[in-house]
Amino acid sequence: MPRLLGMPCMSRQCSRYLACLVVLSLTVTSGCGVIARKTHDTYQKISAGSLRYQGRIGPLTPKELAWAKTAWKYFVNNTNPDTGLVNSIDRYSTATAWHIGDYLSALMAAYQLGLIDKIEFDQRLSRVLEFLAKMELADGKLPNKFYNTKNGSMVNANGQPAEAGWSAVDISRLMVWLKIIGEHYPEYHEYLDKVIMRWGFCEVIDHCGTLYKATRNETNWDKKQEGRLGYEEYAGTGFSLWGFNANASRQIKLDQRVYVDKQSLLYDERDPRLTDTINPILTPAYLLLGMEFGWQEGAKYSQYWPKGNGDVLKQQAESVYRVQEQRWQQSKIFTARGDHYLAAPPYQLFDSIFANGYAWSTLAENGQWYPKLSLVSTRAAFGMWVLWDTPYTTELMKVIEALFDKDRGWYEGRYEASGAYERIITSNTNAMVLESLLYKTRGQIFQSKQKAGYFNVTLDKIYERPQHCLPPERPMCPL
Repeated sequence: MPRLLGMPCMSRQCSRYLACLVVLSLTVTSGCGVIARKTHDTYQKISAGSLRYQGRIGPLTPKELAWAKTAWKYFVNNTNPDTGLVNSIDRYSTATAWHIGDYLSALMAAYQLGLIDKIEFDQRLSRVLEFLAKMELADGKLPNKFYNTKNGSMVNANGQPAEAGWSAVDISRLMVWLKIIGEHYPEYHEYLDKVIMRWGFCEVIDHCGTLYKATRNETNWDKKQEGRLGYEEYAGTGFSLWGFNANASRQIKLDQRVYVDKQSLLYDERDPRLTDTINPILTPAYLLLGMEFGWQEGAKYSQYWPKGNGDVLKQQAESVYRVQEQRWQQSKIFTARGDHYLAAPPYQLFDSIFANGYAWSTLAENGQWYPKLSLVSTRAAFGMWVLWDTPYTTELMKVIEALFDKDRGWYEGRYEASGAYERIITSNTNAMVLESLLYKTRGQIFQSKQKAGYFNVTLDKIYERPQHCLPPERPMCPL
């Protein structure tokens, strides 16, 4: 860690000071032969945080700015004026809480990258906040699994009016970005806090941090544990940022490992045959944990962060990256694995590094295999490219950098088997493009600098608590 006058150098002001020292040093040592452009680039990279953060850090090039503009075009095209919501898939008027979180990430990136001005940022964010303040809740408690983006009503996976249930993982993505927006723009802090305080958390997370999803059947709610290694840790992060004890969803068992091409990887050993839930090793969750939290930011923010968890997550992320790089080096197969959508049945697939006993398997949520539909994921490639500045990610970006329609956004990816495009265009992928480029310009997105706001002040008043199983309303975990 860089230090300045005996103190840890973590602030942007400190980085700029160091940048000036480096530039001065370059100028002195180079004399009259100093290359102005190289010196300027060095200053900009250090100022952006290249001494503090992993990966490609620095200002966007003209090409990268064009990439960002293309990704933002998706959100311009798919915003519904009556609700402020954005479609999850191009021209498909359904979205989940995860997709609303994606939109918030894209919106902040667009503003900070200079694609929109303050007025448009405020108008778009205010429309989303208006929806969140009055949206229908499943069982009157939590965001429904799906919403119609045109009128804001609750729907099922087929877009038909229904109270479909909830997903803790999807809700967590929205919780993360409600917290991040409030940190960066405290003028919205109160309204963001009020969104969380509407929800009832009694059924979605227990006192020890196990997360649950629920589905509506004919007579009642069918509740099951939700989350597998990677996305479960990300989901636990979202809840822990708001003060919940999410230990059960954050604890990682270090003895559960598999080897893929001699690379050791942590693996979730919960048996899909017994749980009816697949457990693939995927890339995107580790990318989000890296860009947003540096893999261990929660240790500074939440008393419930398991000790040493961040180091383990970072090691796992490194292994997830290295095994894909190694596959290319040994087999010359470009690899960027993640969950992705497609325009034909089964509509969503999970390109794994390892799943259900096999390496490099592609399967649907029901466990059925689709080996010919493995994708070089645009979403995964962008995150890998920005977090690992290596010859492999440089070559990987060449494989996907043309996969876009400049008037609609970035495509989902390129098929490994044929090189053909998967031309479906989604909020997941375009939000990841924008978030990756935002990370490039500033480094870690969440900084743990938010001060106490409406949420904290209200919950400190014992007799004004809403009794929604919020953190201070819960008993301690008995374990």
